[in-house]
Amino acid sequence: MSNTFQRIDLSKKNTQAPEGITKSEGKKVFKKNIDQIEELQNKLLAANEQSLLIIMQGMDASGKDGAVRKVFKQISPSGIRVQSFKKPTDLEFAHDFLWRVHQHVPEKGMIQIFNRSHYEDVLIQRVHGWINEETVHKRFNHINNFEQLLEDSGTQIIKIFLHTSKDEQLIQLNERKTDPTKHWKHNDNDFKEREHWDEYMKAYEDVFHFCGSTIPWHIVPADNNWYKEYLISEIVKDKLISMNLSYPSLK
Repeated sequence: MSNTFQRIDLSKKNTQAPEGITKSEGKKVFKKNIDQIEELQNKLLAANEQSLLIIMQGMDASGKDGAVRKVFKQISPSGIRVQSFKKPTDLEFAHDFLWRVHQHVPEKGMIQIFNRSHYEDVLIQRVHGWINEETVHKRFNHINNFEQLLEDSGTQIIKIFLHTSKDEQLIQLNERKTDPTKHWKHNDNDFKEREHWDEYMKAYEDVFHFCGSTIPWHIVPADNNWYKEYLISEIVKDKLISMNLSYPSLK
């Protein structure tokens, strides 16, 4: 069996910024955080001993692209890569489900962001019944082993779920039809996927339960952009600090 973590009920998790922090306070801390992330990433790249993989999951229009742009905007392009995982190609389908993912894990010194990830293979495929429950649970085990292999090889992992409300998602999806700068993001299929909202929430809860023991998930309220960006910056900053990074000395 897969490692199990506490059961999370997403319907009881807030999607908005909590009381106790104002927008102005959050933005002030955010600016300090991204300055610190820039410096820590320089040390990561210079030392060339560890790497960082950030897995970003969330429903359509939860703001994954925007969060990546804002939180990592000061990092040198030479030290970071972003990979999106869409429908597998025929070549990718001809291999095991982790084959296409393993090719994009970060080498030492790098930060790699997955905008969607290997978890799609136990989410959309499960929701639509393209794989059976036995396969789902086998994949949970494979994912846990895969992530443990990466960590054993010097890659630290952050797993983030952007938790948006169904109402806020509809606002954002409709905005893609009315805002000319967002027309390119519009996809009729996103509205069809909304019909499976409850099934997706259940699938995500199982992901957190079966694949959240060794490397826990961060459930980030995503309805307010400023808070989402602030919290992600906190998570990334703290992880980089925990890696005890330093510049190498002269040899």
